[in-house]
Amino acid sequence: MDEKTRYEAVSSRDARFDGEFFFAVRTTGIYCRPSCPAVTPKRQNVSFYPTAAAAQHYGFRACRRCRPDAVPGSAEWNVRADAVGRAVRMIGDGVVDREGVPGLAGRLGYSARQVQRQLTAELGAGPLALARAQRAHTARVLLQTTTLPVTEIAFASGFASVRQFNGTIREIYARTPSELRKEAGTRAAGRSGTGIPLRLAYRGPYAVREVFDLLASEAVPYVEEVTGDPGARTYRRTLRLPHGSGIVAVDEHSTGSWLEARIHLTDLRDLTTAVQRLRRLFDLDADPYAVDERLGADPRLAPQVAARPGLRSPGAADPEECAVRTLVGPTRAAELVEVHGEAVAAPCCGLTRLFPEPAALVDHENPALRALARALADGVVRLDPGADRDEAERAVRALPGMDARTAALIRMRALGDPDVAPAGEPDDEAWRPWRSYALRHLWTA
Repeated sequence: MDEKTRYEAVSSRDARFDGEFFFAVRTTGIYCRPSCPAVTPKRQNVSFYPTAAAAQHYGFRACRRCRPDAVPGSAEWNVRADAVGRAVRMIGDGVVDREGVPGLAGRLGYSARQVQRQLTAELGAGPLALARAQRAHTARVLLQTTTLPVTEIAFASGFASVRQFNGTIREIYARTPSELRKEAGTRAAGRSGTGIPLRLAYRGPYAVREVFDLLASEAVPYVEEVTGDPGARTYRRTLRLPHGSGIVAVDEHSTGSWLEARIHLTDLRDLTTAVQRLRRLFDLDADPYAVDERLGADPRLAPQVAARPGLRSPGAADPEECAVRTLVGPTRAAELVEVHGEAVAAPCCGLTRLFPEPAALVDHENPALRALARALADGVVRLDPGADRDEAERAVRALPGMDARTAALIRMRALGDPDVAPAGEPDDEAWRPWRSYALRHLWTA
């Protein structure tokens, strides 16, 4: 998009571009999402940025009306397989907060200086600025949905000090943490009870019924469950996270451009990671307009696209778990949970266990499962959000007992690749880069 097209999107308050870019108004010092309902500013006063972090870097504050930090992520980062795309996915998963920029660079195979230069050139902000913007959003959520002490929120959000936390909140939101909390009023909830309430934003139409149908058909007992009647179902599952564990719940009923969710965590530092994993599982950063336009042009798919606008290609909440489940199937996956699954500290409903880690399966009697578990445990196969997808698929295919189709399905779901065509399935170059969505339409139909 050029700047003229971006300004036209802003003038028409086009929500299709929320998260794809941001605009800032020099006369007010505020940045917004394209669909902001405020009066459209004059063109000469507007500048455009690819990320919220870039707008913040140039001194702009987040709009109080449209909350630009709460938009869906850009679908571009799900498509791109280069170093920048991989870096953005890892920053979203909290790698910079846990391992710093050197850790991010090491995972990418670049120097920290190279990573800084590439991200700044394309996104207008380096890895620290992108992580800082993410921390600020996490802090705002905790301030406005819990009654936790401000000091605890500061460290749970990933800030190194309370002073850094206070300064960042003032700079980005032009308010103190206490003022942000006061705005929420009676919406604030306690630490326990219903968990941390969240709204998981998405863009465009969302075929939520089909996603819940798929999750219900795949649910592994003790780890996942889908309860309620169609149209009002709730999906729940346990999560193994970097600092502890969690239980998440997502409601099928949608009252706006978001899904209602609740998250219970043993360690609040895992909030950002848990949210990003839910977003990948429900494919919430997809661009349904681009997908439906491309696939709807094919006469074979046009009826399915018309019948199910916004059909998603769900990913995985835990890539390593997904790989194991894809290999062994649902029945054996349930057996693995019963025998090797670790009990959760606070069971909820039918959720009592975590899916076993690869290290717990390295001595399994199934040779193919044993080989996959060892490769995952030893790091021979990497399936984290920043993994090189081509390299990961080659490594998986090289394992004993692994066929090309299973490896492709692992790439589709565990790595969230939107452009996969497993062996034996229909394939058409005209579907690129959305072949995973084309197959999801065919499978659903």
